[in-house]
Amino acid sequence: MTTLFSVQDIVLVLDMFGTMAFAVTGAFKAIEHKADIVGIIILATITGVAGGTIRDIALGHFPPHSISDPTYVIITTLTGVVIFFLYPKMQKHWNLFLKFDAIGLGVFTAIGATIAYQLFGMNFLAIVMAGMVTAVGGGILRDMFVNEIPLVFVKELYASASFLGVVVFYVLLAFTSMLELATICSILMTTVLRLVAMKYNWNLPKAIR
Repeated sequence: MTTLFSVQDIVLVLDMFGTMAFAVTGAFKAIEHKADIVGIIILATITGVAGGTIRDIALGHFPPHSISDPTYVIITTLTGVVIFFLYPKMQKHWNLFLKFDAIGLGVFTAIGATIAYQLFGMNFLAIVMAGMVTAVGGGILRDMFVNEIPLVFVKELYASASFLGVVVFYVLLAFTSMLELATICSILMTTVLRLVAMKYNWNLPKAIR
C-alpha cells in the first residue's frame, strides 16, 4: 500500500509555509518602520529566503535555491503585497503569526541540516552551520536592515532552539541512519521548544552590568 504523500512532500509544503511565515514577519517589521510597498516586499523577501541563500553560497551550491526556483520569491512577494493591503486587519493576529514563525524555524533548521548531511555526511560542524544559518539568517538580516539588534541575540530561545533541533537531527542519524525520522524529530524539537519559550518567556542568561 502506497501513501498519498511522502515525508519529502510534507517537508516541501512546510518549507513553503515557513517561507511565507518568515516573510510575514519581515513585512510587519517593514510596516512598523514606515516602509513603502517596495520596502515591504524587499524586507519580506530578505526574511523569507536570505537564510537559505547564505547557506547555499557557504556550501558551494550555485545558483542558490532561491534563484533556481522562483517559487520562493513569488511567495515572499505575494506575502508582502497581501500584508501591505491587509495590515490593519492582520495586526491583531500577530501572536498567531509568531506561532507560524516557530514552525518555519523548525522546518528551516531541519532542511538546512539535511542539505549539509547530503553533501558532507556526518560532519557536525557543517550540519550545525547549515541548519542554524537557514533558520536564523533571514531574521538577523531583517532586524539589521531596520537598524535593530537582531531578536536572536537578545530575546527568548530562538537560535538555541534551532541548535538543539540540529543536535537531535545529528544524534538520531548517528544511532538510526533514518533521515526521515531525524528530519521530523528535528522539526518537532525546534518548533515545540520555541513555542514553549514564547509562552513562558524563557530567555538565556545575560551578563550582569
